[in-house]
Amino acid sequence: MPVRIQTQDFDLSTELKQLRQGDARVGAVAAFVGTVRDQNDGSQVSAMTLEHYPGMTEKSLEEIIQKAKERWDIYDVLIIHRVGPLDIEDQIVLTAVTSAHRGEAFAACEFVMDYLKTLAPFWKKEDTESGARWVDARLSDDEALKKWE
Repeated sequence: MPVRIQTQDFDLSTELKQLRQGDARVGAVAAFVGTVRDQNDGSQVSAMTLEHYPGMTEKSLEEIIQKAKERWDIYDVLIIHRVGPLDIEDQIVLTAVTSAHRGEAFAACEFVMDYLKTLAPFWKKEDTESGARWVDARLSDDEALKKWE
């Protein structure tokens, strides 16, 4: 499945091997892994909880993959996004793209991640020293998306 929303962690090496396995055309695999960091917006973060809208989230991610496939000469795309409680340094998201050449793979991987950050229905709550807070959308994420217009 190209899109998986799950609570359990993933193994990067295993996922990338499975993504390209059996496809001798693949000359490039570009991947991005996002992790929980210990600070955000000037506050110490001790944990994070991610929520999503089941069904709608998967459909949104599948649409992003389709847009990437229409734009670049790529073979396959994988998105794994975790939900539920996460600790500092936990993996949150994996986006990976296969193609014949690195240029298409890099561009499509960045495109998928930029669209995911701004358009996919995920909500993030951080635990900080002053209590829990929902994380607002970032202007920088909206700006990153504009480069693809």
